[in-house]
Amino acid sequence: MWNVTGGSRDGSDEFRMAPGASIVGRDGDSFEMRVRIPSDEHGFFGRQCPSCRQIFRVDGDAYEALPDDLELWCVYCGHHSDHSEFMTQQQLDRAMRAAEDLGTQMVGQALDEAFSSFRSPRRRSYRSGFGIDVEIRYRSEPFYPEPLPGIDEEKLIRVRTCASCSLRYAVFGEHRFCPVCGQLPAMVVALDALGAETARLDGLAQLPAETAASLREQGVFTRLWIDTLKNLVGVVEVLGSAVFRDVVADADQRLRGKGNVFQRLDDTADLFIDAGYQDLRTVIDADRWQRMIEFWATRHVFTHNDGLVDAKFLTKVPSSTARIGQRLTISEELCRQAITDAEALCRALAGLA
Repeated sequence: MWNVTGGSRDGSDEFRMAPGASIVGRDGDSFEMRVRIPSDEHGFFGRQCPSCRQIFRVDGDAYEALPDDLELWCVYCGHHSDHSEFMTQQQLDRAMRAAEDLGTQMVGQALDEAFSSFRSPRRRSYRSGFGIDVEIRYRSEPFYPEPLPGIDEEKLIRVRTCASCSLRYAVFGEHRFCPVCGQLPAMVVALDALGAETARLDGLAQLPAETAASLREQGVFTRLWIDTLKNLVGVVEVLGSAVFRDVVADADQRLRGKGNVFQRLDDTADLFIDAGYQDLRTVIDADRWQRMIEFWATRHVFTHNDGLVDAKFLTKVPSSTARIGQRLTISEELCRQAITDAEALCRALAGLA
């Protein structure tokens, strides 16, 4: 809907509106106009956050069925307000064009009324106070509106479906919220983050050979692999904390003074055991758990010691052939295995809930 004010005659069929725009009501000098916002070929249309200005898309049929007083959430930043605040710039331009068309006709109508008492051909001459003859001519011309601007916004890449409300929507970056439900479950966020790590590795594998060789020589691949390990620890830490706080009533008290406990695998397992939950080390098979201990230790030396092996690392990974002071090397294969193992751990954590 788009509301405009003006006019002096009753009725709305006297105005010519472009296809997609129509006047559906009037109350005094206020007109109520409906402007159709076309969906894309998949039936989706855009929403733009009034806070962060990023665009996401929602299924038109599902959106139409939602309540009129819907409070919409930005999928990226979590800003939430009345759904009418989420018009995209192109949608606003389309509505403004329709309003301008109506305004132009209302002005023309007012001029017709002002000159209606003049004799044909609607001109009048008189002598001003300065002795200058002034002649006014006016000719009414019919108004023919041009087509409204189309909508050509970012296209769908992947459609998501909220597990809670079943809304189908599409995003174009990392997100944490459903447009209707708000905050996404921690497990959904964790799986999305793991998927992003896999997609990044896949993207590296698709680079042209010459580009890949140049990046590898500059150490870019190694830095990205290191980042992958760091990110995996962060994903597990956030999920572990969310699950623990969700299932343990006195979580804050139990966590007091423990620092970043969810960055430490064995300490995390012990924390859940003490709260009466199953030992993660029995949910995850022994080989996978030991690999994760090694991945976490590798991440630690890269984060705090530029990858140089220290005594703490060798304590965690006694099977390592590296010596103290030697710099560890990592690979794409190691990162992919770490992603697989981290996903298994995330599912085990979610299972505790």
